[in-house]
Amino acid sequence: MPKHPFKIEICVEGIDGLVAAQQGGADRVELCASLLEGGLTPSLGVVKAALKVATIPFHVIIRPRGGDFLYSELEFQTMVEDIKALRDLGDVAGVVIGCLTPDGRIDEVRTKALVDAARPMKVTCHRAFDMTVDYREAIEALVRAGVDRVLTSGQRDTAIEGIEILKDTAAIADGRIVVMACGALDAGNIAQVRQATGVDEMHFAALHTIKSGMDFRNPHVGMGGTAIEREYEITLTDTDAVRETIAAARAAA
Repeated sequence: MPKHPFKIEICVEGIDGLVAAQQGGADRVELCASLLEGGLTPSLGVVKAALKVATIPFHVIIRPRGGDFLYSELEFQTMVEDIKALRDLGDVAGVVIGCLTPDGRIDEVRTKALVDAARPMKVTCHRAFDMTVDYREAIEALVRAGVDRVLTSGQRDTAIEGIEILKDTAAIADGRIVVMACGALDAGNIAQVRQATGVDEMHFAALHTIKSGMDFRNPHVGMGGTAIEREYEITLTDTDAVRETIAAARAAA
């Protein structure tokens, strides 16, 4: 049986996503930029705006770039400084971090340093955990480092595929650290994952895409590495999908 109150966190991009998630009944939000890259650190301006409109707690991802979780010393120092800036705001509930060593283990020294910098904010380890060579060892490392929560899809692309590892992770954690399941969760499968794994919390994004409101579109210029058409699409949090998925999860209790 879970030893922590069941909660649902929604992963969002920016301030509009936070508002949509809380309207859909989320308990908490993970606030990110650039979900196309798996989530990067949002600007301080976004965080300050979020504090003005948030009616639920939110945790801010601390991830200076996309790609792996093996950071240079300069990148690591930016993570420390971002955390200190958020801590100094006074009202941010938590941060979301993840640092690995080259051999695929939790970097305990850096993780402990980030935890120390964050207090009294809560600290979650994100899916860097899913990239570790041994999830059992990784749980123990996170507990030793003082991390409050771990986000995981059971080291698979989806929670459905990772059910057995999610179940084992929750058993190993045994209440010492909150286990939060993620990985393509929706209204059709979230109840199955909750019932099968006994995790403490669940996390999903519930995104949908709308067309840009731009009437003029220069066909000769692209701003990034994606197709030009993608630059005229906006990804938003779907409040109805949030509401439906949360209802399905709570009905599984």
